[in-house]
Amino acid sequence: MMRTLITRSFLLLFLVSLCSTLAANDSIPRQKIGLALGGGGAKGAAEIGVLKVLEEEGIHIDYIAGTSIGAIVGGLYACGYKASDLEQLFRSQEWLSLLGDRNNDLKRSIIDERDGVTYIFGFPIGGKKGKTEVDHSVVGALSGNSIELLLDSLTSPYNGIKSFDHLPIPFRCVAVDIKTQEEVIMDSCELELAMRASMAIPGAFKPVRWKGHTLVDGGMLNNLPVDVVRKMGADIVIAVDLEQSQHEERNFSLKETFGIGGILDWAVSRPDWKKGKENREDADIYINPQLAEYGVSSFGAESIDTMIERGERAARKALRPSSKDK
Repeated sequence: MMRTLITRSFLLLFLVSLCSTLAANDSIPRQKIGLALGGGGAKGAAEIGVLKVLEEEGIHIDYIAGTSIGAIVGGLYACGYKASDLEQLFRSQEWLSLLGDRNNDLKRSIIDERDGVTYIFGFPIGGKKGKTEVDHSVVGALSGNSIELLLDSLTSPYNGIKSFDHLPIPFRCVAVDIKTQEEVIMDSCELELAMRASMAIPGAFKPVRWKGHTLVDGGMLNNLPVDVVRKMGADIVIAVDLEQSQHEERNFSLKETFGIGGILDWAVSRPDWKKGKENREDADIYINPQLAEYGVSSFGAESIDTMIERGERAARKALRPSSKDK
């Protein structure tokens, strides 16, 4: 049963606050706090709202695991960016153009060519080769070069680190090998590569090649990585779930999921639902912002404002269930 009793929530909040207060005193053992950030495209703006509240409460995060947009938000937060930095980033980017590698100088041209690349209304067909190696043998309309360049610039101080454990906050990124049908936990590579792999929605983005894997969006198998951050050493896990419905577990054959008609089979069987149910139940503090009217592409300024605010509201309600802020 999910831990939603008010007395339990108050106890957890007290324990989290106590752990944070004692963080600077190495002589006093304290429980470690982990943060699991789920995927959901533009709805990741709500995760920034949650981070704002955690900072207001003085809650120190020891470990972070993220999937898809949760990997981007979590990876940047693990690098030392604050919620205010991420909020500014979300508000300042033209996300749909960025994700689509669009050349805005050519957006009014039906067809044009620059540097050997053909553009239709500014969107590249083919595209230049980026820093990250992608798998062109698997269907994917977008190369993801533009988002990769942005993430590379934001994480450049940590280029060359041997392990994500060496970031200011230890971090894990969840992806899926589309050929072996296995979850892959990324903990040591170029950080922007890991984030780019975790957000590679099958059919939309080219998969990323890494250590023999062909990687796509981690949400295909684990969209709320509570289990991952728990394995990192977290005693208390705060989970931010962007999913808007609770799904029943279904029977599925993972080997069939990515075989012939694989995406269709996945859509019917949804193997991620079983893991999602388990992870929701294992979270100590479960935060589920109300975002039903928003989708993965709701990057409009007004939508982002509202989703950040709803993330804040959901976090306060989860941490202080007697609050009148609903």
